[in-house]
Amino acid sequence: MACVLETPLRMSVLSEVTASSRHYVDRLFDPDPQNVLQGVMLLYLLQQETSSTELKTECAVVLGSLAMGTENNVKSLLDCHIIPALLQGLLSPDLKFIEACLRCLRTIFTSPVTPEELLYTDATVIPHLMALLSRSRYTQEYICQIFSHCCKGPDHQTVLFNHGAVQNIAHLLTSTSYKVRMQALKCFAVLAFENPQVSLTLVNVLVEGELLPQIFVKMLQRDKPIEMQLTSAKCLTYMCRAGAIRTDDTCIVLKTLPCLARMCSKERLLEERVDGAETLAYLIEADIELQRIASITDHLIAMLADYFKYPSSVSAITDIKRLDHDLKHAHELRQAAFKLYAALGANDEDIRKKIIETENMMDRIVNGLSESSIKVRLAAVRCLHSLSRSVQQLRTSFQDHAVWKPLMKVLQNAPDEILVVASSTLCNLLLEFSPSKEPILESGAIELLCSLTQSDNLALRVNGVWALMNMAFQAEQKIKADILRGLSTEQLFQLLSDSDVNVLMKTLGLLRNLLSTRPHIDQIISTHGKQIMQAVTLILEGEHNVEVKEQTLCILANIADGTTAKELIMTNDDILQKIKYYMSHSNAKLQLAAMFCVSNLIWNEEEGSQDRQDKLRDIGIVDILHKLSQSSDPNLCDKAKTALQQYLA
Repeated sequence: MACVLETPLRMSVLSEVTASSRHYVDRLFDPDPQNVLQGVMLLYLLQQETSSTELKTECAVVLGSLAMGTENNVKSLLDCHIIPALLQGLLSPDLKFIEACLRCLRTIFTSPVTPEELLYTDATVIPHLMALLSRSRYTQEYICQIFSHCCKGPDHQTVLFNHGAVQNIAHLLTSTSYKVRMQALKCFAVLAFENPQVSLTLVNVLVEGELLPQIFVKMLQRDKPIEMQLTSAKCLTYMCRAGAIRTDDTCIVLKTLPCLARMCSKERLLEERVDGAETLAYLIEADIELQRIASITDHLIAMLADYFKYPSSVSAITDIKRLDHDLKHAHELRQAAFKLYAALGANDEDIRKKIIETENMMDRIVNGLSESSIKVRLAAVRCLHSLSRSVQQLRTSFQDHAVWKPLMKVLQNAPDEILVVASSTLCNLLLEFSPSKEPILESGAIELLCSLTQSDNLALRVNGVWALMNMAFQAEQKIKADILRGLSTEQLFQLLSDSDVNVLMKTLGLLRNLLSTRPHIDQIISTHGKQIMQAVTLILEGEHNVEVKEQTLCILANIADGTTAKELIMTNDDILQKIKYYMSHSNAKLQLAAMFCVSNLIWNEEEGSQDRQDKLRDIGIVDILHKLSQSSDPNLCDKAKTALQQYLA
């Protein structure tokens, strides 16, 4: 939208600007284009060199009021290029005008419709804002607020860090203005989040003789405002997770964790309870000791059950405002509770048991899996995944509540982030001791998992193969045949040549599970033998790590254990030479795996063993066995002696 006016401005317009802001606010969004144009004059006046500073300041104030309206207001202002106009205003020597421009910029940047990138387009803006920090408490408050809203991700953190954000903002934590202290604190929270470079710098920053972590600890004491306690706890949490503060440091164990647990209590506002639970979940997520401490702090596990009781019962419905507020936060509360339960139960069996025994817990998770809010669904799946690591719970609660049903439903057409966690959970439900395994198979899981193995998303490929591997473990022939049919030979080889080692390892694990028990080995080798041997050859010749090659040799040992399948190895001189090569390898694991192949080929009680023994003697295998029977490695020595006995029997 062009902001060009060529007709001279009437004096009445100027007096209107200062006299009645409302008039302009009304006009900017008037259906009559003529009136809209008059409203756009504000921006025009703001940029005119001939306008007085007082007039420009007033224009910035009115535009700020305008930006506080609807999101459409902000969009219209952005379309009129308000941001470059206000940033230009920051070059003025007049402090009042600068403050008005910053206040308006703060309002615009804190709107959800404003792209953060607009702050970083011009490389001169950030250093100029840093320089303006010293001008007044208002410039400090607004600039810190702009930074904390526009710092999204590592690239923004790096820009702010490289322009001296830490040094320029640190001293503001001791400002006499509460608002300045608060905005500075929020800045440090967003700067430190998942950023080791910033966090390790913050640990050593001194402000008036005190280290920053000590200042943060003071700010999370009970006598401080809740907002300050929460934000300080976030700063310490993020620094801890980024590796700058140890998880067993007293400032985490005795200060940060208890502060966040306090935020989860009934006395706190719903927003504070959400924030407290989510931050605590993030703090303890990767540390078993913090999980144990949190689980016994302030009856946290029972306290979180209350998060599911919103909106409140019928008695409260008389208060419509309250009901509206409860409804708005109800899904956020459930999401936060699921997240924290997931973090608490990540490692400890006793904690998982306590969580599952909390009132109606499994029903709540099952309901959460089918909620309309994608965030709640994701958190519920995470919680289920965390609890599914428990053998005991897989056999009891998971079966009693048939959680596999809603989980299979979640896996249909879900976004990738939900699919990744849901498929990880399915891997656990498919373990051999889980009673859910049978019904999951009957509900079409093979087809679903085979399709996951073709995903572009690495985590989904890994989980798809992993779940099939668990499914194939000690499975009946029909299931194995269904898996091979579902995967197709082509896809199996695609997975065996995947660039990711996890996909490769899980695919080898799947093959190993498919090739177990003799009738199954012979059956699969009769249909897929040629291709499997091709893949084995390629892997043993390729540049792969010891684990990959060991798993591949174990597959050969399984084939060697078949009745008719053995012949596939015995008639393949290339493979026999490879087995011989790995028997003399420098790595004992690979030697041992190669010897399993030999033992299975020469076992006396089996038909044709004499011919196989003779052939292996002819290619020099017996000489290697004699050498290995003198090995200092007891495993190798025993295995070699056992194999040699087959020749003597």
